Amino acid sequence: MGRLTVESPLGPLTLTSAGGALAALDWGRVGADDPDALLAEAARQLDLYFAGRITDFDLPMAPAGSPFRQKVWAAMRTIPYARVATYGDLARGIGTAPRAVGGACGANPLPILIPCHRVVGGSGAPGGYSGMGGLGTKSWLLEHERRFALAPAEAAV
Repeated sequence: MGRLTVESPLGPLTLTSAGGALAALDWGRVGADDPDALLAEAARQLDLYFAGRITDFDLPMAPAGSPFRQKVWAAMRTIPYARVATYGDLARGIGTAPRAVGGACGANPLPILIPCHRVVGGSGAPGGYSGMGGLGTKSWLLEHERRFALAPAEAAV
């Protein structure tokens, strides 16, 4: 298992790899760094994301979770950059209840990379966010994406 802490506009983020895939992104510093090539690439792509130069991550991801949570996380990855979907939208798409989608969002081990920040309440309310900084972080990520979505496209990964 590898680990690498990177600096971001949101503070330190710790990436963890296992078995050749990303397993977690934690808020803050978690343990000692033990980087590998995948973590270096993930750090590079996060830097590009925060610079507004990429809109999606091309990284192998293997978040640990139940088959249901895997289904919700896969649905979250289909939400386009700088757009949002409601808990109800995702629930209808996979045949479940919005509250169950919210639970899976809160358990997302790869926030930002699996964009749970793009899931909002049905009335346009922000819903929740379990990442460090809570709704302030969610709002920052959504505003960051909106700002760069309006800018001319830059070179991709």
